[in-house]
Amino acid sequence: MAFMAGTIASTYSSGAVLITMVITAIVAIIVTVFCFQTKVDFTSCTGLFCVLGIVVLLTSIVTAIVLYYKYIQLVHMVFAAVVAIAFTLFLAYDTQLLVGNKQYALSPEEYIFGALEIYVDIVYIFLFLLRFL
Repeated sequence: MAFMAGTIASTYSSGAVLITMVITAIVAIIVTVFCFQTKVDFTSCTGLFCVLGIVVLLTSIVTAIVLYYKYIQLVHMVFAAVVAIAFTLFLAYDTQLLVGNKQYALSPEEYIFGALEIYVDIVYIFLFLLRFL
């Protein structure tokens, strides 16, 4: 965490980091409340989330190739926004897995794995929103 914080502090302005932190916190809270209140079952869409992960992977490869030859800020921003939205959906999926009461759920013994999934989702949302800003 200290290495990540040091890298972020030396690369981005403190205002952008603060704004991104607030946006990420708001997104995480809204997604969590939505997952507790909704009747929509994201856990039944496992195949859809697998395809979404493949789309993010292919998009990142294409973006890396395009940005290698010529840096286009719009391409970078669109990529960051798409990945941030994808990880917001992954956060909703992982939250419903952890909460349970849907088609699929994690067992109570897997709470560390569930917490780690949610942590990684939030970190990726933060990092890609920071790239977007």
